[in-house]
Amino acid sequence: MGTTGEGLGRCSHALIRGVPESLASGEGAGAGLPALDLAKAQREHGVLGGKLRQRLGLQLLELPPEESLPLGPLLGDTAVIQGDTALITRPWSPARRPEVDGVRKALQDLGLRIVEMEDENATLDGTDVLFTGREFFVGLSKWTNHRGAEIVADTFRDFAVSTVPVWSPSHLRGLCGMGGPRTVVAGSSEAAQKAVRAMAVLTDHPYASLTLPDDAAADCLFLRPGLPGVPPFLLHRGGTAEAL
Repeated sequence: MGTTGEGLGRCSHALIRGVPESLASGEGAGAGLPALDLAKAQREHGVLGGKLRQRLGLQLLELPPEESLPLGPLLGDTAVIQGDTALITRPWSPARRPEVDGVRKALQDLGLRIVEMEDENATLDGTDVLFTGREFFVGLSKWTNHRGAEIVADTFRDFAVSTVPVWSPSHLRGLCGMGGPRTVVAGSSEAAQKAVRAMAVLTDHPYASLTLPDDAAADCLFLRPGLPGVPPFLLHRGGTAEAL
């Protein structure tokens, strides 16, 4: 058996969606997105896909952009995946709920077990869910409620699931992330630090913590493709497209 936490970052495929022109038309403002340089975003999106395929050796699946789904490229909100199970979320914004349709089909084609959120009282954005390799933390935020967190717990019964209040307009993963199998990285804002302290109280596992100057810097992904000769990577935001 592997040691606890080895499941963090294990991946063989990557799913991305193209950047539609509507994302630059101001329709992303409701999600708190800054003004977008469309050409730059599309160029960086292409670079990301190339890095995932060529540098990490992942099998890349790309959904086409849809003008009716300006926030469609934010695929992290549409599903929570662990092992062979994919929980299809129910985003807080009704306008975003059609985003899950293409994601569901892609994950079905990969043979994953699909779990649907059928409770109309539940809301869940996937970026409110942080998996540490040992357990799940679900942020209770504007975007995700208690019923959504309960469905995460019902779906992934092999893992402890704890809820963390999010004291900001952000999602939980907009405040903190996993920099490695045993390392939580978090921004320096009061909301980010409150979330980290709450997680420390709730967990039975020891995690190292790293505080970064900006909350946005903590929005990262630890990737461990498991291919021969391919080391783990930390995918993070940066000043250039070479952040990978």
